[in-house]
Amino acid sequence: MRKITSNKTLLIGGVAALVILGGGGLWLATQRSEPATPAAVEGEAGHAEGEAGHEGEAGAEGEAPEGRVELSAAQIQAAGITVVSVGGGGGAETRLAGRVEPMVDSRAAVAATVGGRVERVLVAPGQSVRVGQALVSLVSGDAASLRAEADAAQAAYVAAEQAHGRDEELADQGVVSRREAEVSHAEALSAQAAARAARARSSAAGSPNAAGRLSVASPISGVVTSVQVGPGGFVAQGGVVAEVSNPARVEMVFNAPPALAANVRAGSALRVMGPEGEFDAVVTGVAAGAGAGESGAAVIRARPVGATLPPAGSAVTGAVVTGQSTGGLTVPTEAVQTVEGNTVVFVQVDGGFQATPVLAGRQAAGRTEILRGLTGSERIAAANAFLLKAEMAKGEAEHGH
Repeated sequence: MRKITSNKTLLIGGVAALVILGGGGLWLATQRSEPATPAAVEGEAGHAEGEAGHEGEAGAEGEAPEGRVELSAAQIQAAGITVVSVGGGGGAETRLAGRVEPMVDSRAAVAATVGGRVERVLVAPGQSVRVGQALVSLVSGDAASLRAEADAAQAAYVAAEQAHGRDEELADQGVVSRREAEVSHAEALSAQAAARAARARSSAAGSPNAAGRLSVASPISGVVTSVQVGPGGFVAQGGVVAEVSNPARVEMVFNAPPALAANVRAGSALRVMGPEGEFDAVVTGVAAGAGAGESGAAVIRARPVGATLPPAGSAVTGAVVTGQSTGGLTVPTEAVQTVEGNTVVFVQVDGGFQATPVLAGRQAAGRTEILRGLTGSERIAAANAFLLKAEMAKGEAEHGH
């Protein structure tokens, strides 16, 4: 009997323990499953919004403004991006046909200023020479006479100047009249002028020495194309002794309609297409009615800017802007980019560039007219501006991820 009671007591104790544990577990489950009070919800939402706000502020502080490409000066230079000012102008484009031709001063037929015997020939065809370099050595009796006249005139001037000095001293002492001193002064001035003229004639003849030996020098730098005399020969005054040409002295010559001459002037910009690509040029001269024949065409001469011309005889095509407006703005065409369907230029700002929307107009001679979006005081990316577009697209792609 005791044994049964004892077992029942143990059984009741176990059941009680299970009830207590079960009730505790139910209480915990009830606490977890009960809906939160409004105050708790608001508190948690406010906390979440606060965290989101902090995250938004951090994002705003860390990210660059929309359309901004941040680059250092070293990165800009390494990328080959050139920065230029916004220019003025705008107008219509006229295309011209032309050729590369030698300049007027690119060739020289070197002649002897006095007749004489050829003593030595100092150059040969194909040899490069510089300005003032001797081509031929002559011995000339006429040149010797010119040198003698120059020496005699110089001696006469020295004598007249000394006589004037003595007369001045005597006039100060009262030995001679002041008028005699003035006469001697005039004679000294006359002798000085005669000596100067004699020296000039001798210099024009090639500055011969007392024996009449002189050199005929090249007036330009270039290459000797021909030699017309040989040692021992005689060359008359004005006779050509050699020809020199400078192949680097070339220019572009365009034939233009007569009406164009009034709209183009020296300094106007040209965009030229040659055998090796496009380059910029500037007009150096315009001659109305100077074209070949009776066409009355204008001739426009131009030289390259930062480029080397192709050889003489090469055909080129030029584009000149006419009818320019003074109030318009233009930028290099390569500066204008399209980003997400919008036309923009990249304006330089502190730390990089900002994509600025613009309204583009006509294109002429490598420049694009800007109708709206710029004030004219900006500096913009020109060459390699497409790299900024690519960098901006890359940044947007990374941000999307």
